[in-house]
Amino acid sequence: MSIVAIDKIKVGLNRRPLNTGKVEELMESIKANGLLNPITVDQDLNLIAGLHRLTACDKLGLDQIECKIIPCDSRQARLAEIDENLIRSELDTLERAQLWLERDQILEEMGLRAQAGDNQYKKKGNESISPPLKTTLELAKEVGYTKRTFQQGKQIAKSIAPEVKKAIKGTPIAKSTTALLKVARAGSEERKKAETAEKALQEAKRQQQQQEADRQAKLAAEARAKQQELQLIALYSEARQKAKTSREDAQAKVPQQEEGKLKTSVGVPMIQLGDEWILNKHFVFNGDTSSGEFKRRLPSDAALAIATPGAMWNHDYLEREARVVAVLRSEGDIHNFCCSHQMHMPLRFELILGNLYVAIFSHQFISRPHQQITVPGVEGVVTYLMNLYTNPGNFVIAPFVGQDGEVLIACEKMGRICFAGDENSQLVSRAIARWQNWTGKPARRML
Repeated sequence: MSIVAIDKIKVGLNRRPLNTGKVEELMESIKANGLLNPITVDQDLNLIAGLHRLTACDKLGLDQIECKIIPCDSRQARLAEIDENLIRSELDTLERAQLWLERDQILEEMGLRAQAGDNQYKKKGNESISPPLKTTLELAKEVGYTKRTFQQGKQIAKSIAPEVKKAIKGTPIAKSTTALLKVARAGSEERKKAETAEKALQEAKRQQQQQEADRQAKLAAEARAKQQELQLIALYSEARQKAKTSREDAQAKVPQQEEGKLKTSVGVPMIQLGDEWILNKHFVFNGDTSSGEFKRRLPSDAALAIATPGAMWNHDYLEREARVVAVLRSEGDIHNFCCSHQMHMPLRFELILGNLYVAIFSHQFISRPHQQITVPGVEGVVTYLMNLYTNPGNFVIAPFVGQDGEVLIACEKMGRICFAGDENSQLVSRAIARWQNWTGKPARRML
């Protein structure tokens, strides 16, 4: 084992996002018992395994860390990294499937193939590799996955178009094998046509037949575009079904009221502290949104939390409730937010839009907003962020209703489900009244 300065260790950009809870657990363990399992690096100090352990030691203020240094090339290092993720990490179905596929592709590139009947790989030409590597299937079985699940995962990873995978990432669909298989199987004829054309393209290039190569390239591109279109249609169909289920779950989270216990409001509603309102599929609370009373109502898988300019910041809990947290502060309130928030969720982007400061946090790697966004006011920024980080049917949390119920109205217009609240009864009343005027439907107060 070697002792290496933490700041000398290089971390690649393609690693999975950190699990903050796991880092905090490791920090407690390291404080009590020291680092029990050294991290693994290659001869150039590129990290192979142990990002959470490295981060925990860094956060504890340690300057050095114990390392196991192993000589390997980039493909061997990536294999080791994949193996650690497959064994240790909590992956969703799509992430796991992609790692299975990538692992097999790397082994194929290294000239290795599975040896039937055991867990060894052999080089082409029957030259054995020592020590033998586990097949990806056997690695999957070690952590509880069946051969059928493995085969389905490979089908998902191979068949779904790259742009469709990007659209799926971070959504509930990414966790559903059934939904992913439906998307993967959509456009299967087009995928076969594309693969045939791509093979013909390579053959035409090999024979230096430029005209035929151009023709096959066009056929392949057309087939891939059609495949992507059909898969996106299948994805949106599955997303709508998931959204319907989510709405039913959201309604179940609101205490069921006996007939007559919901009072319908007409005109401008009279709001009192502690009131809870149902606006069709949305929930609005008049009270402290940092309190347990509001937090108990929140869904567990919100896509986005948008904090519009509002009261004092006591809302670090949002990092546990939403995949992306966007905080909008007015020019005079930036300092207050920067001094008061203690979120562990990484800050991904900072923007200045007019007189608004926008901070975007996420544990995941997310799309970078355009630096020049021509949107009018808070509602324009809210709409832009929801377009960027949510899909129809997703949950959106608004711990401040804003001056005009901007997040609530944007959710209504865009087919999202809003959980909003505010201590300011006047602002809550204004937001509900605006929603009523927009939809023509009455709000209902829970009694």
